[in-house]
Amino acid sequence: MPAPTLRDVAEAAGVHAATASRALNPATRGLVNADTARRVIKVAEQLGYRPNPIARGLKTSKSGTIGLVIPDLMNPLFPPIVRGIEEVLEPAGYSGLIVNTDNDPGREKWQIDHLRSRQVEGLIVATARVEHPLMEQLHREGVVMVMVNRRPEGVDVPSITPDDAAGVELAVRHLAGLGHTRIAHVAGPQSTSTGVTRARAFRASVRDHGLDDDPALVVTTDSWSERAGADGLRRLLDAGTEFTAIFAGNDLIALGCYDVFLERGIDCPTEVSVVGFNDMPFLDKLRPPLTSIAIPHQQIGAEAARLLLDSIADPTRPSRSVLLPLSLVVRGSTAPPAG
Repeated sequence: MPAPTLRDVAEAAGVHAATASRALNPATRGLVNADTARRVIKVAEQLGYRPNPIARGLKTSKSGTIGLVIPDLMNPLFPPIVRGIEEVLEPAGYSGLIVNTDNDPGREKWQIDHLRSRQVEGLIVATARVEHPLMEQLHREGVVMVMVNRRPEGVDVPSITPDDAAGVELAVRHLAGLGHTRIAHVAGPQSTSTGVTRARAFRASVRDHGLDDDPALVVTTDSWSERAGADGLRRLLDAGTEFTAIFAGNDLIALGCYDVFLERGIDCPTEVSVVGFNDMPFLDKLRPPLTSIAIPHQQIGAEAARLLLDSIADPTRPSRSVLLPLSLVVRGSTAPPAG
């Protein structure tokens, strides 16, 4: 049996094909009488009709798809962001095509070219780099984009990011309030906007609270990973730097610190306290549970999707950037310094 067509649905429902098309498209369903829309949908289900997005795209020049460009799908930060994006796109009649770039510029360009060949109507990009020539090029070419979580310099497009500086201040204030005066920072890569912002905010917060502003207390890593966090802490310890607390650039870096505590017999938080950043899932299962700065990941995704839909509806509207507030989640990895 041939697959039922839109015309089959329209004839069975007793409506014009254009009316059936509008009723079956969530983005245009409101243009159809509610009873008619329900009748068309019921007939489509009975016949087993499935809309053909490719045919619809050829007719309307709209694919109903959005490209989601993620630098590292293994990072627990991104799945809830994607969930938030999907929750907004689906009711609007859009679906997302997810690509993973592995933070590789060549792979990223290939993946974005592939998305554009599929005629996506816009891109939501989670980039990790401070300088990003590809994003500048896409912007010049008029590609509708929204930056999520991070924003490269020189690209004037809508963005939704957590207020990293305020989050760092919460972490330093918490540790200072416990009595720590020498706080180390195992920072993320300084080639990323997040790494730069958090490192700058850390030094500023340390000075604001009158703590030891010793450059030896800051070590940078080459990636946002557990391995890099462990390597960074080993360098601090091997250099003989004295500290009683650590502010880690993110939770994965903090996990690397936990690895070093285990291998060198350091008790946390009795000897060293630790604060992470992102509040990724399962931190309460660690021993000790990790204190962290919580980012509203799902809200970031939802706001990014709304910004993109606004830009698709009106490409001439001015770019808008949104900073989302963060919160401190205190767990068992922080305590007053010994003695």
